[in-house]
Amino acid sequence: MSTLWHGRFEGGPAEELMAFTVSLPFDSRLAADDLTGSRAHVRGLVRAGIISDDEGKSVLDALDAVEKELRDGSFIFVASDEDIHTAIERRVTELAGSAGAKLHTGRSRNDQVATDLRLFTKREIGTVISKVLHLQQVLLDRAGEVGDAALPGYTHMQRAQPVLLAHHLLAHGWSFARDIDRLIDARTRLDVSPLGAGALAGSSLPLDPAATAADLGFAGVFANSLDAVSDRDFVAESLFVLALLGVHLSRLAEEIILWSTDEFGFLGLADAYSTGSSMLPQKKNPDIAELTRGKTGRLIGNLTGLLATLKALPLAYNRDLQEDKEPLFDSLDTVVLALGAMAGLLASSTFHFDAMTAAANAPTAAATDLAEWLVVNGTPFRDAHAIVGALVRRSLDEGVALRELVAASPELGPDAVFLVDPGVAVTRRTTPGGGGPAPVATQLKAFSARVAADQARV
Repeated sequence: MSTLWHGRFEGGPAEELMAFTVSLPFDSRLAADDLTGSRAHVRGLVRAGIISDDEGKSVLDALDAVEKELRDGSFIFVASDEDIHTAIERRVTELAGSAGAKLHTGRSRNDQVATDLRLFTKREIGTVISKVLHLQQVLLDRAGEVGDAALPGYTHMQRAQPVLLAHHLLAHGWSFARDIDRLIDARTRLDVSPLGAGALAGSSLPLDPAATAADLGFAGVFANSLDAVSDRDFVAESLFVLALLGVHLSRLAEEIILWSTDEFGFLGLADAYSTGSSMLPQKKNPDIAELTRGKTGRLIGNLTGLLATLKALPLAYNRDLQEDKEPLFDSLDTVVLALGAMAGLLASSTFHFDAMTAAANAPTAAATDLAEWLVVNGTPFRDAHAIVGALVRRSLDEGVALRELVAASPELGPDAVFLVDPGVAVTRRTTPGGGGPAPVATQLKAFSARVAADQARV
């Protein structure tokens, strides 16, 4: 078996070595990026006078032929193709002869792989951003259509104060907006070309890394060749952003799971986005939400696994870095699928407003408003808190309606009774960013503008 590095060795590699080190089964998805990087490198070799125009054309034609073969499935891999980069170079050499053998001049697989992976990640982060924007649009559309429907807001999973459903939906939308900021930020930081760094120390040939970076559409070029080939910060950062995005998806998924239970009864799932039970005929299961919640653990694991791989690597390149691709590919695929499935699930679900309203209008939901009414009338808040708390305790212990106790209270009395009327408490959330009708109307406009601005900037 002949390899691209056989000259230093007597005999071929052991089967066990090839079986353990081969990365072709997963890094083949970098083929398009490898072709892009190789074309830019060839053009750089021509500009530097290292290869002739005719040789450059021959190699570029061979790269085009390889691309066609990969697309139509006629590309034939051989046993010595340990990765996609080796496979492409081998085939180019077969097609272009001696000119093809010059493709790797001034280039190492170290800077080649780093370049391919940056091109890939830069593009795929854009795909994730578009999926997040779609989910945000679903949240915005649903928030706009539910009007003044209210539900309880929760702390410690206990009913706290009523808020508009639109406010609750947009809370998730704003967390995804931060994810978009982080995705854009990560993509900006990775937009640096390593091509020209060679194995670790650059080259004695008159290469122009800056020109090649511009050719590839990178915003910048490496400053230090050792750093260029060993840096996988961009993979770790991408995995972090994807993991946090997954956490936000999981949090939304958890609420969908809870809301769709009979115990809550706030949400009905569409048949097309639910599954049944193999044994229980009555079941409709929120599998999309559950899998989103479950797969988030894998996203977190991918991040921690790569960080553990990177933590003790000396400069520059080490084969450990081959372990950067599988977690990145997996996290990108997982997040893209989850975003699409969750958007469809949320868009097709039915909100049960009666159940939400009944829960939001529980008299105890007005407890804070009663305390604040006392504050406005001169009672210190701690005293007001104690007065209302005692009334709530009596209502629960004695089975007396809170309304009656408020009316009979010397501190509150009949003038405060309206606060426990159905639908009143949510209207009293009036401060900016709050959960009542007026601030939510403002928030809807602000979030719509934010989504539009993000769509424009990406």
